[in-house]
Amino acid sequence: MMVDLLELFRTGMIIGILVSAPMGPIGMLCIQRTLSEGRWHGFVSGLGAALSDVIYAAVTALSMGLVVNFVEAHQKPLEVFGSLVLGAFGYYIFQANPVKRLRKNSASRLSLVQDFISAFLLTLSNVLIVFLYIGLFARFSFVFSASVWDVPIGLTGIAAGAVLWWLLITYLVSRLRRWFNIRSIRILNRIVGSAIILLSILGLVYAFA
Repeated sequence: MMVDLLELFRTGMIIGILVSAPMGPIGMLCIQRTLSEGRWHGFVSGLGAALSDVIYAAVTALSMGLVVNFVEAHQKPLEVFGSLVLGAFGYYIFQANPVKRLRKNSASRLSLVQDFISAFLLTLSNVLIVFLYIGLFARFSFVFSASVWDVPIGLTGIAAGAVLWWLLITYLVSRLRRWFNIRSIRILNRIVGSAIILLSILGLVYAFA
C-alpha cells in the first residue's frame, strides 16, 4: 500500500514537471519577472501557475473514466484534432515575441499577491491543458483506485513537481542573471515551437498510418 502511494507520488511529480517545463507564455512571464523584479516574484508567479495546473489535473483525474470511454470511441479523430491543436500551439510559440509583450505588461511593478493571481488566471484560461493531462495520464498509467488516499497523494505529487520546477528555473535564472540575455528567449521559443510542430506532424503521420 505504502509502496503504491509512493509510486503514485513519484509519477505525479514527473507529470507536474512535464506540464510546467514547456517554455510557453507562463514560463516567459516567470523568467521576465525573475530578471526584472527578483527571484521571488518569478517563483510566486510559478506558484500561481502550479495551482491552476493542479485544478485542471483534479478535473481530469476525477472525470478520467468518462474521458477514457470517449477517447476510445473516437480515437482517430481525436488524434488528428490533438495533433492539429498541438501544431497550432507550436506555430504560435515559434512566431510569437512574448518578450516584447511582457516588457509592456511589466511597466508597473506588481506585488507578490498580484504576481500570484495574474499567473493563476493566465494559466487557468488555457483550457486545452486538459488534453495534455489526458495524454500524460495515459502515458504513465496514472490512474486512481478506490483508495481514499490516491487522489490527494497523486495531486500532491503533481503540485510538488510543479513547485520544484519553478523553484529550480527561477533559481538558475537569478544566478545567471549577469550572463542571461533576455533576447535569447525568442531563439528558445523558436526551438521549442519547432519541436512541438515536429511532434504534431509525427502525430498526424501516426494517426493516418
